[in-house]
Amino acid sequence: MSLADELNKASKSARILTLDIETAPMLVHSWGLWNQNHSINQIVDPGRVLCFAGKWYDEKKVHFFSEHHNTHEEMVKAAWTMLDECDILVTYNGPSFDVKHLQREFVLAGMSPPSKFENVDLLKVARAQFKFPSNKLDYVAQALGLGSKLAHEGQGLWTACLAGDDKAWARMRRYNKQDVILTEALYDRMGGWIKSHPHMGLFTHQARSCFRCGGTALSANGVSVSAGTAFASFTCDACGAQSRASTRKHAVTMRGVR
Repeated sequence: MSLADELNKASKSARILTLDIETAPMLVHSWGLWNQNHSINQIVDPGRVLCFAGKWYDEKKVHFFSEHHNTHEEMVKAAWTMLDECDILVTYNGPSFDVKHLQREFVLAGMSPPSKFENVDLLKVARAQFKFPSNKLDYVAQALGLGSKLAHEGQGLWTACLAGDDKAWARMRRYNKQDVILTEALYDRMGGWIKSHPHMGLFTHQARSCFRCGGTALSANGVSVSAGTAFASFTCDACGAQSRASTRKHAVTMRGVR
């Protein structure tokens, strides 16, 4: 069974959500373009979440909400509901950007925190496991043959969206949804490299299973040795993740002095 098949099966128990947001820029009064420090009283508009796209792993549809196609309040509520329902959130730089921006929107709206979820941040995986020339989503996705981000005119797209341009918003929608599609594809491609992935066996109720995808087809792979303990080691046939048994195979009673 492939990684996608295993994760689709596991996602019946664990709700896996891939999400990406786009934000409006902060507007400030500024006295120049170079080496500027702006004080709080120069802020005209602190910025906000403009839109977000989200996709459940076991569904084909990519959901999209924006303050243009919906109201700002409806968009924020939709984001809260999806985060509240998910068990595992897949993002690219989500903990530092997407999640914090959304949580600011939630607290400003007087909402409580959504139910706890685990955030799998693929940017952290890229930085920790590989040495790409660039860790930007577009570069990593293209390097792995997964496709690319949707090209657009840059800052002009945001300016046009803020002005309510319907055609610009159509491009923004495609752009935002494409980021989610790329991020989910990268989640699959990185497979067993995601060492900090929540153990899928907790959701599938399979004690002897791959932590990454929940697969139960495991091949013995010798032993995994720590400082003084050895554990049986296994490789997942679906995603290639390396796992070890939770009970020790053998251990030593004496260790060197450091």
